[in-house]
Amino acid sequence: MVLTVFTPFPDQWDQFVRSHPRGHVLQLSAWANLKRAFGWRTETIALVEDGQIRGGAQLLFRRLPAQLGTMAYIPMGGLIDAQLDDRGRAALQDDLWRAIDKCARKNGATFLKYEPSIVLDHTAPTLTALGFKPSPQTVQPPNTITIDLTGDDDAILARMNQGTRRKIRQSQKNGVRFYEAARTDVEKFNSIVQVTGARNEFGVHDPAYYQKAYDLFVPRDAALMLAAHEDDPLAGVFVFALGDWAWYLYGGSSNVKRNLMASYGVQWAAIQWAKARGCKYYDMWGIPDEEETALEAQFETRDDGLWGVYGFKRGWGGRVVRSVGAWDRVYNPLIYSAYKLAVKIRASAFG
Repeated sequence: MVLTVFTPFPDQWDQFVRSHPRGHVLQLSAWANLKRAFGWRTETIALVEDGQIRGGAQLLFRRLPAQLGTMAYIPMGGLIDAQLDDRGRAALQDDLWRAIDKCARKNGATFLKYEPSIVLDHTAPTLTALGFKPSPQTVQPPNTITIDLTGDDDAILARMNQGTRRKIRQSQKNGVRFYEAARTDVEKFNSIVQVTGARNEFGVHDPAYYQKAYDLFVPRDAALMLAAHEDDPLAGVFVFALGDWAWYLYGGSSNVKRNLMASYGVQWAAIQWAKARGCKYYDMWGIPDEEETALEAQFETRDDGLWGVYGFKRGWGGRVVRSVGAWDRVYNPLIYSAYKLAVKIRASAFG
């Protein structure tokens, strides 16, 4: 196999990502455009044979605080031609990591953070063999709940718990309007998200971020679903989709008229949007990083961080799924040690 490393055109790269069984919205060129607008640098590399992309990765770069250098980051990549046999994939993997290392070093990276979105099984030893170390810090939440969208609406509802089904139906009887938002509605979503972040004590993006995400992804790869009653915006879900998967990346609910259960109705509207475009799975995107037994034992007594949303997400009939999480490939051991210490100190300050 004679491979050439090059920077693909965005359309060419997106076609490869969309056709890959592990293709993810965070590897689309639109995601790079979004992150570039908010302080990241990006670079996409591809390995090509006879004009066809056989593998590649979209890398993001950001300066770390306190003069800790630059972090390179691969979210939910890289990707290798799924049609290759095991031997071909192994050879291509080696070539891809050499190209990634070269790209990361060229951009002054202290280390590379890798979140491959692979379900935790027997993959961790392979990452260790590739020179990765378990990271002390994740960017995306490693623990999530995924919902099976196969079957008709009744089948999906039947997999939920009784309380969630009841609240969905209640929301539909209270005069709440559920709809796909227009660009001018993003301001309403922003107000909802800011309230949710303050209530549940987790960080949210600036309003301009959601506006940019809307412009880049809607309507092809995303929809913003809103719920309103009279003149009050009550809840919103920003759902993204690619291939068999949909992801509930952003969302929230206001503090008014919570008795109308709008957050349940708008989530159901987002699930139906995903199902209508052919998605088979719906990722609720982010729950506390704990074993399921610990989640079930504590969710009624905790509401800090992602615990505040776990009680809501657990009722939708999905299963708890943990990825392999974040792994670091170190290029500058001295500065990386300082980075790990900074992460530890920050965790102690907030823990």
